[in-house]
Amino acid sequence: MKKVKWFDRNFDFSTEQNIFPSIIERLRGTPARLEEKFKSIPADVLTLKADDTWSIQENLGHLVDLEPLWQGRFEDIVKGETELRPADLQNRKTDLANHNGRPLAELLNSFRKIRAQTLFMLENIDEEVIFRSALHPRLKTPMRTINLFLFVAEHDDHHLARIAELSKLLDSK
Repeated sequence: MKKVKWFDRNFDFSTEQNIFPSIIERLRGTPARLEEKFKSIPADVLTLKADDTWSIQENLGHLVDLEPLWQGRFEDIVKGETELRPADLQNRKTDLANHNGRPLAELLNSFRKIRAQTLFMLENIDEEVIFRSALHPRLKTPMRTINLFLFVAEHDDHHLARIAELSKLLDSK
């Protein structure tokens, strides 16, 4: 099955339904899904690279690295900024972080903690904030809070799928 690259994906932010509670549950479940996934991946493949892409462990580290961006973009929306802060499209933070040199348990715990911070920020917002927006700098489209965190959940799933793909590929070598 061929997977679409993240930067080649299209997103539809047109829903008017408040599906935010379901999005929150997806976000809340990502740490457990990662922990469960890593139980079945042999330790000797976690830091291997395939086709000069990130290792399994670097994909996990990337999720840790991007959480402050999601939190900051939420703050941008809350503050009424017209445009969301930009991402580092070259992902230098992940490339320079040496996630392969960190213990897996530390990375999983770091993600669980920082995601809990994000969820704490979102727990008590009202519908006005859920539907408030700012311009996404790369997509050049308004992104509401609900869209931002659907985007985050999709990004989580993208990397969970990549981890599964790498696990299968590297474990067979």
